[in-house]
Amino acid sequence: MTDGTTPTVMTGTERTHVTDLLCRTRDGLLAAIEPLTADQWTFRSGPDRWSIGLIAEHLGLVEGRLFGQVERALKTPANPEWETATSGKTAVIESILGNRDARRDAPEQVIPTGAVDREAAIGLFLDRRAHTIAFAETTQQPLKAHTLDHHRPAYGTLNAYQWLLYIPLHHQRHLDQIAEVASTPGFPSSGQD
Repeated sequence: MTDGTTPTVMTGTERTHVTDLLCRTRDGLLAAIEPLTADQWTFRSGPDRWSIGLIAEHLGLVEGRLFGQVERALKTPANPEWETATSGKTAVIESILGNRDARRDAPEQVIPTGAVDREAAIGLFLDRRAHTIAFAETTQQPLKAHTLDHHRPAYGTLNAYQWLLYIPLHHQRHLDQIAEVASTPGFPSSGQD
């Protein structure tokens, strides 16, 4: 049970950290995809692999779903055991999402179809990311006191702040995937070589 000394709202350092991560991963995506040719956008290194375009589509879809987890957590009653339930989970999130050696299947709702064109995929992502950033910059809600279980047991119970942090950490995982796709043998040249 919390003794009331640990703040349940984001500290200034936490707010800066999550906002910087959200902005940095947004900018990283744009820098990675803006110069791509159509062939580069759709290149797949194998039949079961995503193209950069599919990754971008996924990021737009998953942004809304993950932010929905923040909102769902906040709708739950404050968890008096939040400190115990979520202790060390930020490090768990960072460790699991930072490890690209372990492949994870996306939930069906956020598997990209390729039916969304480039402009729509980017637009969806940017709209949803702008909403997430605005929330991170301004919320005064007690994010840490509200918890929600992750569907993957390795994460367990996360608080709303950790769900918010999960968004750019998940995004960074896919930026690493984009870099892997772009460095795959057979990746089309830009035609400017």
